[in-house]
Amino acid sequence: MLKFRVCWLLASLVLWQGMARAEVFYSKEEAFELAFGVGAQIENLPVFLTDEQQAAIEKLARVKVDSQLYTFYEGRRNGQLLGYAAIESHKVRTQPETMLIVLSPKGELARSEILAFHEPPEYKPPTTWFGTLLHKPIAELRLDQGVDGISGATLSVRASLDGIRKAMAVYQIAVAGAAN
Repeated sequence: MLKFRVCWLLASLVLWQGMARAEVFYSKEEAFELAFGVGAQIENLPVFLTDEQQAAIEKLARVKVDSQLYTFYEGRRNGQLLGYAAIESHKVRTQPETMLIVLSPKGELARSEILAFHEPPEYKPPTTWFGTLLHKPIAELRLDQGVDGISGATLSVRASLDGIRKAMAVYQIAVAGAAN
């Protein structure tokens, strides 16, 4: 009887692993086309955070910043700044999610898109949910404090919001703040 239960448990785990598959939706190049359109010039904008900036970003975004190096990508067309994009990877529950976060030239959230999602598909927030976040200030990008949750995807929603707030805070403190 014990042997049967162990075999059943192993078979269930193998079946479950097959159902929970990773999915990559867009490559980096496709992400930049989503962000800025076909033919835009993309330039790396590495941001090297000071200890003070890192602390200010963590306070503003209410999320831990793991590295003092953050990379934005500037999109331009005919010399005109279209905005900034960040590719943010973080763990949702036990698996990673990679997002594209696009900010306007003024630092407002212009678009967010999941590029890769390794959790079960039913945990992935729908595109329409991301649309509800556009142009909201960073203070309103918190679950149940300006943003509605999604039943069954609470951890995914939290992780996505954390990544968006972090990108916006890095922009506000280290990019826009450095320009002033």
